[in-house]
Amino acid sequence: MTSKLDQLKTMTTVVADTGDIEAIAKWRPEDATTNPSLLLKAAASDAYRPMLDKAVTEARRHGGSDAEQLTMATDMLAVLAGREILNLIPGVVSTEVDARLSFDTAGTLERARRLVELYDKQGVDTSRVLIKIASTWEGIRAAEQLEKEGIRCNLTLLFSFIQAAACAQAGAFLISPFVGRILDWHLASTGRDSYPAAEDPGVLSVSRIYNYYKANGFKTVVMGASFRNTGEIEMLAGCDRLTISPALLQELQDDQGDLPRRLVADTASSPDQLGTIDEKLFRWESNEDAMATEKLADGIRRFTADQIELENRVRQLARAA
Repeated sequence: MTSKLDQLKTMTTVVADTGDIEAIAKWRPEDATTNPSLLLKAAASDAYRPMLDKAVTEARRHGGSDAEQLTMATDMLAVLAGREILNLIPGVVSTEVDARLSFDTAGTLERARRLVELYDKQGVDTSRVLIKIASTWEGIRAAEQLEKEGIRCNLTLLFSFIQAAACAQAGAFLISPFVGRILDWHLASTGRDSYPAAEDPGVLSVSRIYNYYKANGFKTVVMGASFRNTGEIEMLAGCDRLTISPALLQELQDDQGDLPRRLVADTASSPDQLGTIDEKLFRWESNEDAMATEKLADGIRRFTADQIELENRVRQLARAA
């Protein structure tokens, strides 16, 4: 019997949810995705020190105010890390726009274009780069424009059906609906200790989105994210892509049990019917979903805090140089 990880790879593209170069080299996933939290953790490793040094040097060469150089240095670090990751995988890497721009369409567009330009200057095929943007109304509008420019986007911090539907209508290349953080909210709000995998609210959310997309012919890729256990992953076997932490990849590799396919595009059906989503509908439906509202705000705050901490680390390095 083959491992559950190997079985999963026959029906779903497996993505590494880490910025750890050594972990990516070990697991050899198809794709990889990063965010400020993962980069902050990885930046403490020896593998990242040359990239940190180069990022600071490039930022100084770019010039500008101290704040502008700091922003450039953190963007450059993300790009250098992405380039290193792309040397280890055959697919794409996702690089995230600063979460502080989550409600700024123009700012998101500017930063996304700069990230792509930096990748291009590093000799990277930019078709292998996805720009990660928070699934706010402003972020979705930015993604809509970027997709028209040929810059493919990964819409992240997605917790609700209305977010997913709006992303599909905007023509986003890929969405990252979160599973584990939805479960976290429901456990905290209900006082329950657990949910069976088949009843996991995060699993049900992603399954609903997947079936809606496939039943209605949307091309946007569904990549489940933020897993708390392998049971959630197993219930989404067959999803387009799943981004999985190294620890859970190891658990799947060690499990030799049978892994049935749960999601099938050809037989997908959905009772959901939506017309064109405008800003009023998007904000109303978002407001009606307490879980999604709270988790989106929390996710933006967390990514922002880690972005600031990453900037502090870069600033200290620059001062010591």
